[in-house]
Amino acid sequence: MDRLSQRMLTALKPGVAIPSYDRARMETRIVHLGAGAFHRSHQAVYTDSLMEGGDVRWGILAASLRSPAISQALAPQDGLYTLLINDDGERQARVIGSLSRVVCLAQERELLQARLAAPSTEIVSLTITEKGYCYEPASGALDERHPDILADLAAPQRPGTAIGLLVAAIHERKRLGIKPFTILSCDNLPANGATVRRVLERYAELAQPRFGDGDLRRHFLEHYACPGTMVDRITPAVTELDRQEVARRLGVFDAAPVVTEPFSQWVIEDAFSSDRPAWEDVGATLTDDVAAFEEMKLRLLNGSHSALAYLGGLAGYETVARAMCDAHLAGFIERLMDDAALTLTMPAGVDLEAYRRSLLARFRNGALNHLTAQIAMDGSQKLPQRILAPVRHRLARGLDVERHALVVAAWIRYLQGRSEHGATLAINDPMGDALTGAVAAAGPSVEGRVEAVLGFGQVFGQDLPRDAAFVRSVERALHVVSSKGVGAALSMPAYRGI
Repeated sequence: MDRLSQRMLTALKPGVAIPSYDRARMETRIVHLGAGAFHRSHQAVYTDSLMEGGDVRWGILAASLRSPAISQALAPQDGLYTLLINDDGERQARVIGSLSRVVCLAQERELLQARLAAPSTEIVSLTITEKGYCYEPASGALDERHPDILADLAAPQRPGTAIGLLVAAIHERKRLGIKPFTILSCDNLPANGATVRRVLERYAELAQPRFGDGDLRRHFLEHYACPGTMVDRITPAVTELDRQEVARRLGVFDAAPVVTEPFSQWVIEDAFSSDRPAWEDVGATLTDDVAAFEEMKLRLLNGSHSALAYLGGLAGYETVARAMCDAHLAGFIERLMDDAALTLTMPAGVDLEAYRRSLLARFRNGALNHLTAQIAMDGSQKLPQRILAPVRHRLARGLDVERHALVVAAWIRYLQGRSEHGATLAINDPMGDALTGAVAAAGPSVEGRVEAVLGFGQVFGQDLPRDAAFVRSVERALHVVSSKGVGAALSMPAYRGI
């Protein structure tokens, strides 16, 4: 079977949307770090839609910082890939053309660093997941002991992290007198714009002596904008069956399709230090206040996803949709959302109840093969903003934290690496070895395991391990989950809201 490429576009089967703009005229003004599935289901799609409207200045050079798999898949396809939209049984295929080139840092370092320093680069966007920022989730500060940060500081001209690459580019542009670009984080970090700015500021300060530029930190702070964003589109991992379906629909083979849902949302703080695409013309929201939307998504959608991942994973549910078929678990998710909603203050006109209903419908979309194991990854990086932030708000207001504590307890139980039925649960987390080692060393004692995990200050800070109400709530929840199972826990009055 032929491979998807620019040459094959006109030979695709009917019913597949393809780029109508002239890709040969496309300029490259965006560099994106993190060429994974989410970027290709979200920001790249908005940019493709913009270019469909005639503005072809905003082609994207997408870079993988680790694996060459994406660049190897997309380079032979001229950057083209299929977006397969699953609407609970009804599917649509669209070929996205906004990626002008896809590279891997290890193989094309010079090209990537040259493009980051190029005067034509206006936006550097990021989807590198929480762990890619090399920060401490509890404090939001740069993890100065992170081995990748230490390696970058030892050789800052040839960095391996996104943080190191950005500061090296800022230094080079300063040296050459080139205008700043805008740094646009599109990851699920708390106050992602402020967080990436704080991490970059500290790294720039530490790197100044090695660059021989004592003014680098101040230059960054004065000239480079880091707008906050909120991004939302469920993008499950692609399966072989998905690839086969795409091939049937297109009539050609696509090595890197993306599967997603119809819903998509992008809220962007309108604070740029460079020219920018008019993403608002294709559905994005430009605003002066992203924080409220970000907290709404982190605490309602992402928090619920983590609950489904750990509780559902322990109970043997492989996908979100299957977990939502469990009436007790689905009811718990609704009540968890209610608890989280009380920690939010939303602008006028935002209907939290409508948003909550839309999330429940999206979670039940059986056409999305959204694996609980995929969501369960990197719990140490995700739980602080998804679960622990609303815990702190509720504790400060004298409200109970039983349901959020159950999610923490389920995570601790998940770290044992076995479901209730004995199936292996992969622990994919940058702190995984330390966490699983601490749980194992604590032995069978519930109190010992809770103390061991809450002792990780990078996750829980210094306050929560000292909060007696929180600790007791986690201990009670872990005792039930460990001794009686998830189903028994979900039937208890404390978690049912009775």
